[in-house]
Amino acid sequence: MNNYKNSDFIVVTGLSGSGKTVVSRFLEDLGYYCVDNLPAKLIPELVDMWLKRKVEIDKIALVVDIREPNFLTDFPQVLKQLKVKPLLIFLEASDESLVKRFSESRRPHPLAKKGSILGGVRLERKKLAGIKNMADEVIDTTGLTISQLKELVADRVLRKKQRKLQINLVSFGYKYGLPLDSDLVIDTRFLPNPFYLDELRSLDGKSKKVKEFVLNSEETSAFLNKLYEFIDHLLPAFIKEGKSTLTISVGCTGGKHRSVVIAEALRNHLRQKKLAVRIIHRDIYK
Repeated sequence: MNNYKNSDFIVVTGLSGSGKTVVSRFLEDLGYYCVDNLPAKLIPELVDMWLKRKVEIDKIALVVDIREPNFLTDFPQVLKQLKVKPLLIFLEASDESLVKRFSESRRPHPLAKKGSILGGVRLERKKLAGIKNMADEVIDTTGLTISQLKELVADRVLRKKQRKLQINLVSFGYKYGLPLDSDLVIDTRFLPNPFYLDELRSLDGKSKKVKEFVLNSEETSAFLNKLYEFIDHLLPAFIKEGKSTLTISVGCTGGKHRSVVIAEALRNHLRQKKLAVRIIHRDIYK
């Protein structure tokens, strides 16, 4: 008996044009190693390597479908023989929706004969009926936006701990440039600056004296209240969107004093809310 949970190993299949690529990219954002169009007969070998830790992969997601010539015959047999049961997701959509998607993309349907998209859609739906019945989750993507599909996958498939947003806080100095991976940038250069006090200049934002100087300011107190309110308002929207990581960069002139104090204050606020937070003081020792 292995100790892997269903949600560590996901197989995505379904009708052509139903959104498998969107789901695959979303799972990749969540830390899954994704493989598209892997021949069914190669799945056991990959899974065996994964289970034996021969590859450094924590979570795996495979996209398989009718593009593979032997998919309909090989996949059901392979699924029954696997040492660990995957979470099988089947995506579908209405005939009208699929025809519209193929028409807009100008891509041929893999089963379309003589250019008939509708004929290809109906034939594929019929051929995949048995595999649909094997699925743990069937998701109808008709009328869904990309964001709505991501949210639906997260709500119906992923465990809460896998949906947990990872927040990365980065303090920095504007004189050294913005962190390139910033999602939000907070400018603290208007706050009281310890640099201009001889007794504080050589210290950094982790020291008690610098913290007290910055945090005891009425201006800082008012700013932090507004900042907390702003961040608290945004986080649910980012989670709903399906975002797995959020980088909040906090800057001051040199990245040694004010940005460090404010980043740590924000970290403490977020941790009180049981959120996953990492903090990096990029320029504190420059």
